[in-house]
Amino acid sequence: MCVAVGGCWWAMESVRLLSADPSDRGSQRCRLGPGMMSALGLSLGSPLLVSVPGGSCLCTAWPRTDLADGFLQMDLKCVSPGLISQPPARLNLDPDRLTPVPCPKLKGVGITVVVQSADFKKRTPPRLVHEHVKDMLKGVCVHRGYVVNLEEFDTEIRYAVIESINPDSVSAGFITSKTGVEITGVQTVRHHRSQLQGQHTAPLGGLEEVSASLREMLQLPLLYPSTLSSLGVSCPRGVLLVGPPGVGKTLLVRRVVAEVGASLVVVRGPEVVGSRPGESEETLRTVFERARCAAEEGPCVLFLDELDSLCPRRTGSSAPENRLVAQLLTLMDGMNQSDHFLIVGATNQPDSLDSALRRPGRFDREVIIGAPTSQQRKAILSVLCDRMPVCPSVNMVELAQRTTGYVGADLSALCREAAMHALRENSKGSGESAVVMKHFQEALKSVRPSCLRSSLGRTDLSPLPWEQIGGLEDIKLKLRQSIEWPMRYPEAFVRLGLSRPRGVLLYGPPGCAKTTLVKAAATSSHCAFLSVSGADLYSPYVGDSEKALAQLFRQARACAPCILFLDEIDSLIGSRSNSQTLNSVQTRLLSVLLNEMDGVGLKTLERRGTEKILQADGAEDSRIQEQLDCQEVCNKDVMVVAATNRPDCLDSALLRPGRLDHIIYVPPPQQQARLAILKVRTESMPVSADVCLDELAEKTELYSGADLENLCKEAALLALLDENMEASSIKHTHFLRSLSKMSPSLTAQQIHTYQTTCR
Repeated sequence: MCVAVGGCWWAMESVRLLSADPSDRGSQRCRLGPGMMSALGLSLGSPLLVSVPGGSCLCTAWPRTDLADGFLQMDLKCVSPGLISQPPARLNLDPDRLTPVPCPKLKGVGITVVVQSADFKKRTPPRLVHEHVKDMLKGVCVHRGYVVNLEEFDTEIRYAVIESINPDSVSAGFITSKTGVEITGVQTVRHHRSQLQGQHTAPLGGLEEVSASLREMLQLPLLYPSTLSSLGVSCPRGVLLVGPPGVGKTLLVRRVVAEVGASLVVVRGPEVVGSRPGESEETLRTVFERARCAAEEGPCVLFLDELDSLCPRRTGSSAPENRLVAQLLTLMDGMNQSDHFLIVGATNQPDSLDSALRRPGRFDREVIIGAPTSQQRKAILSVLCDRMPVCPSVNMVELAQRTTGYVGADLSALCREAAMHALRENSKGSGESAVVMKHFQEALKSVRPSCLRSSLGRTDLSPLPWEQIGGLEDIKLKLRQSIEWPMRYPEAFVRLGLSRPRGVLLYGPPGCAKTTLVKAAATSSHCAFLSVSGADLYSPYVGDSEKALAQLFRQARACAPCILFLDEIDSLIGSRSNSQTLNSVQTRLLSVLLNEMDGVGLKTLERRGTEKILQADGAEDSRIQEQLDCQEVCNKDVMVVAATNRPDCLDSALLRPGRLDHIIYVPPPQQQARLAILKVRTESMPVSADVCLDELAEKTELYSGADLENLCKEAALLALLDENMEASSIKHTHFLRSLSKMSPSLTAQQIHTYQTTCR
């Protein structure tokens, strides 16, 4: 940019913003080079508006002492509210961010005075505050909506917020000794900063309905207490937020409190607990006193985060926690109508809280925030990706469907990991700076749902496509109908009134790919996969095994749709008719499993999302929303897949429809299936041209899939043995020799037994 100065052209380049000169503190001066002042048409003391990231500053132009151009120093005397908490650091500014503004003499201003402490506000007469502030503002250029910093006077008066100016036709002006100053309110620095934080809160994705419900509960007692008193009812005292970790409880409270316009006093449970006797109770009383002082200035919310660590369930002993719980109960009961503050607690372990806290009169209402649904995950991802350079081709609906069980914190970590993948590619010179779908797919491999990190049956499942399983086409189709179809075509299932089967039982001879089929089904459906065996569940302590199985189902429901694989279920459960004692561990585990599959074990805290569904605008949005809603309806339960080679040992109550709906027999491979298995197994092996797989398939009657895989391995080892580790291919003779040394693991009598079972 070039500007004519004195008949010549002077090039205006970016200026470097430096920290203010200490001698200019409180002077409202902006130090510029003479060339810049001439280019902008500024004289000594001309008002200048400087725009920086995060806000603007109104100052007066003064030349630099060293007369150097290209640098700028300004005193933050009158700034926009955003620069109070985050002053600008060293940065480069374009010349068009420096704008001269007219500042005529003002007839009057309306201000809000911000003082350091509530004690000063109480004991200082309003007339004295008015005289002090008027004297401090004399000779200052002000802007409507800006904050004037008065800290250089070293008094209790810290800021003056310019609410209005007279005349209204101008946005900025100059305060003289004749300017009338009207104080519209006095508030403390803490209350003022809490209001500033409320103006910069990030939007919440997927929590709109819970936010509206919580806002209604906070607004009524805080802003309209007289309305409740006229109805003859007392104001609610507390609200308890319950939800899994990372779902957004703390963020929700901060956002709603800011929207209501209340101040927030945050206390975390471990901060209150002290080492010496009585210290914790004293700290808790101090916290309540802070909330009362803050409530004198305006609405206030006392937020007790991690409430379970502060008030655990009381025991019979005289533990220090018992005294702390009693102190909190006493303080909550001692709140009266004059205490204009509300208590909000948050916990992810509500069953650990003392029962006396959860009655009306203390925590009157409980708001449950469940794991986000598909529609809510899409909303959360949209909010997170708004601040990222995301390519428009990224399919948010597909990401929402593939992130079952992810809470808000998990989705934030997923977006961060995807951005890191994009940065790594960009650093390698690929030239691609935007985040695309492949970056999210890579991030999904490393960022897993937090609810599964400590899960009992968590399994690192390597991808296994259907093509790597030879034969068994009928079995594959049945598994796809049970597992894949509800995931891919939820609208069709809802349209026909179909529900997803609760369970599938695979039975058949050992080594016939029952476990492999389940892994392939989990891979193709892109859902969570948990696998458990008897060694994971059994415990020497009475009741621990049943508790572990119930916890496993709770974790599976948290990330539904989920496949819970019970391998060798006959060793886990067994049959009650064959049990030696009616109160055995297997009998109790069977009872828990039947209850969980029937839905009896479902708790209120495990619900997903909210009861209402917000309506979207537009035909395309409605179609996507309907798809996500159908997905949630069809796949809200856990799919139990069990495998056994002893179906006769299972209890009959487990095999009825509604529990294990589909009972699928996995037969040993026939000749065509054996040929397909041999082709799959030899695909990655250097097989000689003389190898005849059809002949091998014909000669391997009664061989299972595991036997055929072992046959190929033995043939490869024989090739290495014959050629002294220098073999480059496997010949047909190696397969025949391997075949002569092996015998099938199945018998005709065994197959006949399986074919007549469960029919």
